[in-house]
Amino acid sequence: MGALSKVFGDLGVILRSARQKSAPDDQIGSIGQLVEQHAISHPMGIALLCEEEVISWQALNRRANRVAHYLKACGVEHGDCVSIFMQNRIEFVVCLIGLTKLGAVAGLINTNLTLRPLTHCINLTASKKCIVGEELVSALDAVRADLSLTAPTDYLLVKDSELFVKGSSASETPEWMTPLDSNDETLPDANPPESRQVRLGDKVFYVFTSGTTGLPKAAIVSHKRALVGGEASARSILRLTREDRLYNCLPLYHGTGLIPGLTATLLVGASMVIKRRLSVSGFWDDIRRYHCTTFIYIGEFIRYLMSRPQLATDAINPIRAIIGNGLRPDIWHGFKSRFDIERIGEFYAASEGNGGFANVFNKDCTVGISVAPVKLVAYDIAEDIILRNDQGRCIEVEDGEPGLLLIQITEASKFEGYTDPEATAKKLAKDVISEGDVYFNSGDMMKTIDVGFSYGQKHYQFVDRVGDSFRWKSENVSTNEVAEIINTHSDVIFSNVYGVELPGADGRVGMAAIVLREGIDLAGADVPELSKHIIRNLPSYARPLFIRVLRELPTTTTHKLQKVELCLQAYHLDKVTDDLLVLKQGEACYTRLDTDYYDKIIRREIAF
Repeated sequence: MGALSKVFGDLGVILRSARQKSAPDDQIGSIGQLVEQHAISHPMGIALLCEEEVISWQALNRRANRVAHYLKACGVEHGDCVSIFMQNRIEFVVCLIGLTKLGAVAGLINTNLTLRPLTHCINLTASKKCIVGEELVSALDAVRADLSLTAPTDYLLVKDSELFVKGSSASETPEWMTPLDSNDETLPDANPPESRQVRLGDKVFYVFTSGTTGLPKAAIVSHKRALVGGEASARSILRLTREDRLYNCLPLYHGTGLIPGLTATLLVGASMVIKRRLSVSGFWDDIRRYHCTTFIYIGEFIRYLMSRPQLATDAINPIRAIIGNGLRPDIWHGFKSRFDIERIGEFYAASEGNGGFANVFNKDCTVGISVAPVKLVAYDIAEDIILRNDQGRCIEVEDGEPGLLLIQITEASKFEGYTDPEATAKKLAKDVISEGDVYFNSGDMMKTIDVGFSYGQKHYQFVDRVGDSFRWKSENVSTNEVAEIINTHSDVIFSNVYGVELPGADGRVGMAAIVLREGIDLAGADVPELSKHIIRNLPSYARPLFIRVLRELPTTTTHKLQKVELCLQAYHLDKVTDDLLVLKQGEACYTRLDTDYYDKIIRREIAF
């Protein structure tokens, strides 16, 4: 009976996947309405836990309603964008749900951003207000002069819970800000009437992605797309019920923590544990303390968990299923065995993408089956172009061969795009297989793999990113964005940024090949000032770990920046004769890369 039950469960997954995307865009439905439903059906059930704070569905609904009524009184309407710039905590979810009840759009700002990128993200979405956590006030204050917001009414301060700042005294609200408190019982807490007018096709989030060029782009996410993604996570992969508890230490401004994490729990009424950040040493203690049955991951922190000393209690934990992306085949089986994980729901998706892959059948070392029509086509990495045949059509690769992933745009797999129409157009590939067809260009290389019987469904495996972006610390890094910022330093004429591999690490870390202005070499350059410039203007995940000083920048025959040879040579001392610098762990200034430090990197003695 167990095997038969599994078959029926798996077949149900396929049928649900087809139904999820069929609801019309004008149908009433939203993320906020889910919270309202749970507040009625099981009001005292636990919705969220964060450190010692626990909040029920009824309390979450009431607090979100207060935020909604407050914002409505301030003039926020359906379709308006309000930026949320806050680290993970319950109040982040409260404010987010409050916005959805008005049909407003949450601009979810990466908490690592400062200066120009931060200004760009808030202005790009024409944010009407900015809700900021107390922990990020100084970063916002530094860019106020460049924002189209009015003090104090447009800057809404959410105080940091003293659960996180034990021993500190309550701080005063800066004069240029207005406090926003969802616990203020003088605010109405009934469901606002606007909540019943929000439709599935309405925008709910702007999730920022570096993309392949320029500063971050705002990917549009509708309620429908968020709910489809959450449904796949909750019912097809994790198979959640109300009794489950999901541990989420990924940032909620990011699509992974937001959709397969938060939205999944909202769909079924499961509980979610919110953490500000990953604590590797305390991870399993937290899992046991909160009685979590599932968690959401990125491959990098699975590798961190595997790096910890093995304990006899590793397999004694309540986890039955996990979901995430980036878990590489080289540690898949070891992790699953060591911690006795029954189900690994690896998936592939992009914040702006019109489709994705999900390991719904619990096969090993795969991102699973596609939820939309896809093609893997031949791609010239060196020239950064899609190859086409004599008829102008793309060339499909053979099974098992890497190819560029293209996802067909159909009525059921729409590409919602970015706020910038030009950026949207650049992600489209046309006349791929037949005249008039249109596909979303993922910018990623994939391949099919054989996983045995799987109901006739092809399974896929992620290979690598292509083009001008790479992935590091669970973030997509735009090489052009990083290069543009480095180029503003007075000693630098031009820079070429690319990702290079590190032994034992997932993704690629940044490296910059720079050309200094005429008349100076490395000895004459102000390296401490250049270091300060990079650290000050770039979030930690986007800072190049290595700098290579060139006499000139090599280009391709089509005058594009040459990256292939630079990537191959990377930081290897036996391949590079130019000066090489490295930003060592815990230091604030680049220094020469010597053989001792290089050998430690190669021997995996340094954790990045």
